[in-house]
Amino acid sequence: MPERVESTDPEGVDYGWVLQTTFVLTIVIGAPVVAVLSTLVPLPTWTGRAEFAVRVGAPVWFCLGVGVYAYARSHSET
Repeated sequence: MPERVESTDPEGVDYGWVLQTTFVLTIVIGAPVVAVLSTLVPLPTWTGRAEFAVRVGAPVWFCLGVGVYAYARSHSET
């Protein structure tokens, strides 16, 4: 019989929720943003396309992460 898995009740910010939500929002919001912005820039090579995706995607990911963390912090019960 496997041991029972205990549940936790984190105090403060639930970082697991922040990471998962940031990941999902980055795909849902970030991918279309990168795709739309890529139509405005000539990207003749695969290297150029990858560099563009990183240059645009990284700030999108960072801003979403900070926003999700701020939301979680403002709604956490400490």
